[in-house]
Amino acid sequence: MTEPVSVSRRIEAPAALIFAILADPARHPEIDGSGMARAADSPPVEKAGDAFVMRMSNRSIGDYVVTNRVVEFERDRLITWIPELTEVSRPEHQHRVGVEGTVRWSYALAPDGDGATIVTETYDCSRAPERTRRQVRDGELWRDGMRQSLENLNRLATQESTRTHD
Repeated sequence: MTEPVSVSRRIEAPAALIFAILADPARHPEIDGSGMARAADSPPVEKAGDAFVMRMSNRSIGDYVVTNRVVEFERDRLITWIPELTEVSRPEHQHRVGVEGTVRWSYALAPDGDGATIVTETYDCSRAPERTRRQVRDGELWRDGMRQSLENLNRLATQESTRTHD
């Protein structure tokens, strides 16, 4: 069984501020450590069952669109979504459009002292087909990007936290 891949970081900002950034799809291109997120066409997420659309790009698929269905939502604590490919620019990937997503991305937040938060990003491909798990090396492919995402989130959240306390 494939275990989820997780990366954690302590961020000197309150969980509510960090969660507000994570729940706003328009902020994801600023956060994304993989460099694949381009733009979001959706308002901030407010509950499980919401979905947000993200325009993406990478070398193997080209330009594409995913619809991310939120499956877990606990304000200021947890947000999890399952991406589903909904548009592709290259015809050879058309067969993948509309196939129910089998991976999960999540962020868990735990307050850590006065005004700080431990943020854990997790990629779970345990439900994905073997081919997908092989392509992403059971999620290890994303570990560096996840570290960069948390670095980006740290920069954004600490900047905003500093502004609100000035």
